[in-house]
Amino acid sequence: MSLAIATTQLPLKTEQVVLIVDDIPDNLALLHTTLDEAGYTVLVATDGYSAIERASNFQPDAILLDAMMPGINGFETCKLLKANPLTQHIPIIFMTGLTESEHVVQGFQSGGVDYVTKPLQHDEVLARLNTHIHNSRQVHQREQMINAAGIAMLALNSHGQLIWQTPLAIQLLQENIEDIDSFYLKIKVWWQQAEVQSSLLITGIKQNLSLSRLTESGQAANGLHNHLVMIQTQETIPAPHVLMQCCGITPREAEVLHWVALGKTNRDIGEILELSPRTVNKHLEHIFSKLNVETRTGAVSSALSRVKK
Repeated sequence: MSLAIATTQLPLKTEQVVLIVDDIPDNLALLHTTLDEAGYTVLVATDGYSAIERASNFQPDAILLDAMMPGINGFETCKLLKANPLTQHIPIIFMTGLTESEHVVQGFQSGGVDYVTKPLQHDEVLARLNTHIHNSRQVHQREQMINAAGIAMLALNSHGQLIWQTPLAIQLLQENIEDIDSFYLKIKVWWQQAEVQSSLLITGIKQNLSLSRLTESGQAANGLHNHLVMIQTQETIPAPHVLMQCCGITPREAEVLHWVALGKTNRDIGEILELSPRTVNKHLEHIFSKLNVETRTGAVSSALSRVKK
């Protein structure tokens, strides 16, 4: 079987595309056949550098990556893929015979979303691929919606490290932050304290910036365990009366939404407004229904869009 599939031209994105990376031809051939029969368009690479080049050029929907290869191993390859803006969104599943916990942890720390052990159970591989491609597409669609809404937003992983940012976030930071490395370090330190500090105010710059987390502590914004943080200039945080007029909600609901936009948790809001957590949740349910959204993030995005009109 020839494994030189799609090496000279970009495959049409009418099917889901998977890149498999392994230095052993027999492994590639067997897995290639399984994925091909399952309806995937298959790309192959036999080393880390070829995998990086192919992933950058062809933008596969997922990567099955052998952990142990000559040259740069799978862990280092994964780190390089996640450091590249063109490929950092692609879910990477490790294929490994290394089942010790330290190697599993190393795979996740390098940016992998999952792993399968050798010898591969092909039904398991297909099931995991389907799940992670589905999750990744949902995340990508959410990012596109946020970008289209013109909101300055960051996504952080559970360690407070930056995963992606919207164009408006990039613009705000470029206009106001001189030492960007120091800024990201400050975010990381703040995120470690986010259990008690749901918002962060950056002062002493051209425009004061307010950072507000939109996911509860321990709650992920999607299946990839990323957390959303909104960036606003202090002047752009809508007052409750503005939200009430623009969103068609009650005064109390407007107060709740205002504090949600400021990144406060339900517990915080209850303490500020002297409401029980159950009452805060009830107000949020009414807000979601009136704005035709399902999440806190969606409510804030919808409200800000209405305010701008």
